Amino acid sequence: MNLPPFDPARFEEEWAQDQDVLQNLAANGDNPAIVRPVDVSFRGSGKALAALEEAAEELGFTVLGDEQSEDGGLWLFLEREQRTDEASIRALTELCLRIEAYFGLEYDGWGCVAETGMKH
Repeated sequence: MNLPPFDPARFEEEWAQDQDVLQNLAANGDNPAIVRPVDVSFRGSGKALAALEEAAEELGFTVLGDEQSEDGGLWLFLEREQRTDEASIRALTELCLRIEAYFGLEYDGWGCVAETGMKH
């Protein structure tokens, strides 16, 4: 699949939010070198979300599920295993913004659990 380039201004907007999440993870003792599930979400039309769901595996994601919000919006949640260091998150955000452009969706960010390397 040949994804288009992402909008640099859109990337800067997302990257500012990514920095907040990364700082929050660090404050919770996260070890960014630990590979763990990282989930992402997209919002859009049912047709566009279905197309992304079909392409998810090829793009390196597992489908977690979809949801309809109270306002009628449709969401698709995907996940992949990866680190949370800056370079890995930057690459994830760039990929998701390219997916957003290709499928005509709205990327709504990523999330994960802080991993300290200590057994719970």
